[in-house]
Amino acid sequence: MNATQPESHIVQWLTWTQDTIGFGTLAATVLLIALLYDQFSYVKSKGSIAGPPLKMWPIIGPFLDSINPDFEKYKAQWASGALSCVSVFHKFVVLASDRDLTRKIFNSSAYVKPCVVDVAIKILRPTNWVFLDGKAHVDYRRGLNGLFTNRALSMYLPIQEGIYDTYFDKFVEMSKDGHVPYMPIFREINCALSLRTFCGNYITEEQIKEIAHDYYLVTAALELVNFPIILPFTKAWYGKKAADKVMDIFAKCAQMAKDHIKAGGDVTCTMDAWIAIMNGRDFDSDHGTVPNKKIRKFTNKEISETIFTFLFASQDASSSATTWLFQIVADRPDVYAKIREEQLAVRGGDPNVPLSLELTEKMTYTNMVVKECLRLRPPVIMVPYVAKKDFPISDTYTVPKGSMIIPTVYPSLHDPEVYERPDEFVPERWLPDGDGTKNAKNWLVFGTGPHYCLGQKYALMNFTNMIGKACMNLDFTHKVTPLSEKVRVFATIFPDDDCLLQFKKRE
Repeated sequence: MNATQPESHIVQWLTWTQDTIGFGTLAATVLLIALLYDQFSYVKSKGSIAGPPLKMWPIIGPFLDSINPDFEKYKAQWASGALSCVSVFHKFVVLASDRDLTRKIFNSSAYVKPCVVDVAIKILRPTNWVFLDGKAHVDYRRGLNGLFTNRALSMYLPIQEGIYDTYFDKFVEMSKDGHVPYMPIFREINCALSLRTFCGNYITEEQIKEIAHDYYLVTAALELVNFPIILPFTKAWYGKKAADKVMDIFAKCAQMAKDHIKAGGDVTCTMDAWIAIMNGRDFDSDHGTVPNKKIRKFTNKEISETIFTFLFASQDASSSATTWLFQIVADRPDVYAKIREEQLAVRGGDPNVPLSLELTEKMTYTNMVVKECLRLRPPVIMVPYVAKKDFPISDTYTVPKGSMIIPTVYPSLHDPEVYERPDEFVPERWLPDGDGTKNAKNWLVFGTGPHYCLGQKYALMNFTNMIGKACMNLDFTHKVTPLSEKVRVFATIFPDDDCLLQFKKRE
């Protein structure tokens, strides 16, 4: 009986309260207490950093702003202080816009771990390697390093060049009657490049088209601010269904790759390389494969989840970078002409010379154009982490345990104290004595620390080769509109008019 007495007392108190003051008054009192607690919790967590003194919208905070993110509001938030904050539903969010604080977050694995957004762990699965921490993350990552060595990257080039050629024909056909939006097809070419590079011929053309569509649903689901529960028929729900379907396809491809390598087949894609490394081979030698210290065996499920995260990085970020790259180059005929001149020069005047690692490394100016585009329009402007414990990020502020903490790379890449004319496109800043080259600490496009982007060199090579071949073999122009320079945020950033281009074959 004693165990039930407290419960009985509570029921009796609630009954007495309802009878005495009425249900409506009771409900209003409970709501008022919840609202006051929400505001008190926010003010306590905020401390001295920048941010609204109180939550304008109790409980939900600026949730409605996430439905249509405004890039100018993000810039205003970053400008409000080196550290600033908002609170959405149950989550307190700290944003860091200072370069050194941003680097500190990236390098503080003892205090923080990647969290993407609240629903991401449900969509990408809790077992996904990006959510691993400490030694588990380091050990897993060790098994991936061989996939992006020079030797491995050179193996992927023939696949990529074939896709460039196929899609350049599509570019010309699409715009034969005038300028059309190219952002959607830039998403498609990057999806095809990624899937063929990662999965080779184990994946079908039909599956590539299906994944290109489904992955858009995943991107839409991973908004920076999101409702924490996956409800049926919401963007998060459709994203979860799409992710499960895509990872199932990748798991089947992984098994086909294992069968191929076991039968003595050659390495033709990332899955092949990964499985060959598991079997004791390495791809960091100019003379082919050499013995490698053994790494653990990865299951088809682990491979599928990892390839899915590779696609997440290469699809959305690469689509953003490709869109801005073509727009920026098309708007600058002098840059366009220099790229074309360099591309012919490194090929000895023969445009039919196939791509190779050695050829790509000679494309100095084209690479500078790519780096400057990524600085001016970084695809990923924020990288969400969560504080594993109270994090003394500065002498005056400690991020509370459980809070999201978001290092922001955009301000570092546009710092007027580092970059002369930071909002202008100046490829020459990447010459050996340029302000870009001399300020490597500000180059945070691919992150830094234990979770830096593994595919950094792969991405730079892909952009360099794609824009280089396009400038050499095609004539393309951009139709400027009032929305061309307006930034739209959709996971990454895009021009708000989706980049109106027209392509023609160059004789």
